[in-house]
Amino acid sequence: MDWMAWTWPTAAFFLSIAALLVIFTLLAIRFPETPRHGILGIETTRGDRLFITLLGSAFINLAWLGLVGQAQPAALVVCLIYAVAVFRWV
Repeated sequence: MDWMAWTWPTAAFFLSIAALLVIFTLLAIRFPETPRHGILGIETTRGDRLFITLLGSAFINLAWLGLVGQAQPAALVVCLIYAVAVFRWV
């Protein structure tokens, strides 16, 4: 496995996503929800909004790397604001 650099930040990233998936599964079991309509005009559940948030955050980070450079902590703040907006209005 010389082709992949497993560092602590990489491991923390994948563990965070795994933890989110487990938490959202438990929330869906414990507190079932009905889909809601947001600004996109489609029905979304918690899991849908999580997926939209993760996908959008990936694009935000890629754009940040291409336009700004290596200062990723500021991109994290932008991603958190984006996540709050998605879970609030989508």
